[in-house]
Parts: sequence; structure tokens; C-alpha cells
Amino acid sequence: MQFGIFSVGDVTPDPTTGRTPTERERIKAMVAIALKAEEVGLDVFATGEHHNPPFVPSSPTTMLGYVAARTERLILSTSTTLITTNDPVKIAEDFAMLQHLADGRVDLMMGRGNTGPVYPWFGQDIRQGINLAVENYALLHRLWREDVVNWEGKFRTPLQGFTSTPRPLDGVPPFVWHGSIRSPEIAEQAAYYGDGFFHNNIFWPADHTKRMVELYRERYAHYGHGTAEQAIVGLGGQVFMRRNSQDAVREFRPYFDVAPVYGHGPSLEEFTDQTPLTVGSPQQVIEKTLSFREYAGDYQRQLFLLDHAGLPLKTVLEQLDLLGEEVVPVLRKEFAKGRPADVPEAPSHASLKAAQEVTVA
Repeated sequence: MQFGIFSVGDVTPDPTTGRTPTERERIKAMVAIALKAEEVGLDVFATGEHHNPPFVPSSPTTMLGYVAARTERLILSTSTTLITTNDPVKIAEDFAMLQHLADGRVDLMMGRGNTGPVYPWFGQDIRQGINLAVENYALLHRLWREDVVNWEGKFRTPLQGFTSTPRPLDGVPPFVWHGSIRSPEIAEQAAYYGDGFFHNNIFWPADHTKRMVELYRERYAHYGHGTAEQAIVGLGGQVFMRRNSQDAVREFRPYFDVAPVYGHGPSLEEFTDQTPLTVGSPQQVIEKTLSFREYAGDYQRQLFLLDHAGLPLKTVLEQLDLLGEEVVPVLRKEFAKGRPADVPEAPSHASLKAAQEVTVA
């Protein structure tokens, strides 16, 4: 399994001090967090994409290219690439360029985002969200696999004899995860192409996640990519840790109460009971994360949200130390127990290249 972190890049006042970081401070903090992730032995750093305050990551490939130059092993990904409002041609070119710069340490997660106004900002209609996701990805899929593309669709101008440059590294397109919280159409899309399905898994109860993952697995098998158990699944998660669980709850509560995504709603206790959020000791994080397999099956990627809601950089780096030193080593060992031999590892550039060479041979 791969373990890592994903960031939404929010710029939120620290409720305990009232101080709001500058955009520059927040951007630099995200880079520091990515570098720390590699230092403590994690596999993946993923950034979101937003085009509105209070978020800063409007250009994921710019940030990931910078991080690529300062890391050696870390897989660079996105926790949302807006397939609905970005031009598929630009996505194809940007991520192929990043592939070359990062020596293949690149994949990405397609999504529709959760900011309705972004559609008109980029000349699109939110009522066409699913249709945009389907058509745009169909084009992107071809752009990475065909040297010359002739194409006509509903939402952009036609392409005649078009070649996207640079071509994917080694002729191997970046692996794609399709991320969704609630849309079965996206699980279906991921299954159709044999791509990965990533369930955000930080808001909804386990039974909802179970239904979405099972749908994807069933349809993956239906389209002939392998058995349902061989489908490529990723999950999100959300943690805050201190060695003493009472200290974790006391410290995190003011941040939870005002967090942009769920503040002023259910209590911290209600939210931790009903969703995958874990606030407590490293052992509690281990136990709850291991329980994900009970409803998602053997899966390939686990990402955690750590840096949000105004948490200071120092605190986030402390969380990463705990994650890398005490939590992930145990999770790697425990998730490996009883894992069927035919369940694939998380795709990488090397494994995809090897598979392509076998196919060609």
C-alpha cells in the first residue's frame, strides 16, 4: 500500500491566536509539509486545486514541479484536478511535462470540486458537471495514448490532427484516480477505463463509502479489467494526534469548531463517531484506519488530511512525525497480513511501464 497526505490549501485564521497566515506563508508551508512527508517515509503528497479564497493552490503542477526538484522518492499527485473546468488539452500537456521533470513520480486525481461558482468563472455550466467530466476525460484519455487526435465534442472546439506535447514519459500516461464523494457516475467512469477510484472518506459514514467502493469494484470487473478484488481503490482519512488522547481532543477542538468544511455543525464527538475522523492517540488512529478494510476491502492508497483549519505549521510537522514514525509502519505491516496475492500493488510509473512492455511483447 501507499501512504501519504493530501492538502486542500486553505488559508484559515488560527482560532487560538486570531492570526491568519499570508498566502505566501501558506504556500511555503505546503511545500515544507511535502518535504517532511518524504523525510518521514511517506509515499505520496497530493494537493487540491481551488480558484477562490480562502484557498491558494490554483496551479497544482507549478507547486508539484517545485516539490519534484527538492525530493527524490515522493509520488506527486493531486487531490483534485478539475476535469470539468480545465481544458483537457492543457491537463494533458501540464502533467506530461511534470512527468518528465519528476522522472515519472506523478499521478493525478480527477474531480469536479465542491465550489459551484468555479463553473461560470471558466465558462462552463454547473448543470453540465457530470457530462463535462465524462466528455473531458474521454478526450484526455485519448490525448495521452494517441499521437495524432481528431476529435469533436459538445464543450470545446474540435481538434484536427492535434498532437499533445510533450508526449507522456516512456509512452506511459500518468495513472489516474477518479475522486468522488457521492456520484456513482464517477465510480462508473473509473471502472470503465480501468482507472483507480478514490473515495474522499472524510465526511460520510462507512456504509456510504462501502456502497460507492462496491459499485466501482463490481463495474471494474464487469468491464473486464480483473476481478472486483483487483480494482484499484484509494481512501482519504483525517487525523489529529497526541500521545494522550485527551490532549488531542482538547487541542484540536477549537480548530474543528471553526473549520471551513465542517465548523459550526456537528460536535467533534458526533463527527468522530459518525465519520472516519480520528482525534486521539497514534494507537487509536491505527485501529480506526485498519477498520477501513472491513468495508472497502484490500485497497492500494491511504491519504490523510493533516493541514487545515488554521493549524500552525509546527503542529502539522509534529503530526507528520507521529504518522511516519508510529502509525504508518504499523499500518504497512498490518494491512499486509492476509492480503491476497492477486490484489495488485498501487500503480507506479515503473509498474505501468513494465506492464506496457509485456503487452507490446
